[in-house]
Amino acid sequence: QLQLVESGGGLVQPGGSLRLSCAASGFTLDYYAISWFRQAPGKEREWVSCISSSGGITQYADSVKGRFTISRDNAKNTVYLQMNSLTPEDTAVYHCAARMSRRCTPGEYNYWGQGTQVTVSS
Repeated sequence: QLQLVESGGGLVQPGGSLRLSCAASGFTLDYYAISWFRQAPGKEREWVSCISSSGGITQYADSVKGRFTISRDNAKNTVYLQMNSLTPEDTAVYHCAARMSRRCTPGEYNYWGQGTQVTVSS
């Protein structure tokens, strides 16, 4: 079965950190650019970050720049999102998505994960 599975979400206090993982099964991520998206209740889905297939290029939304770091380990077929200095505004369901492209360019995504909940609250 071809799928992406996110993990690592949870409840964290403001100022805390979490690391999300996006693991692929049934296919290799080597040829895919990977993005993270998030969707908070009552809000539209928001693009968060992207990493190119080689890992050499990363992009971030202004809202997370300087706090979040995206990385990948192609040997483990996994992409990570390190989230630091979390605020309540980061509360959302986080999804990863894979697009068969070397770079983070606009286009349709081939695979989506089911999402992992991140809640930032004291």
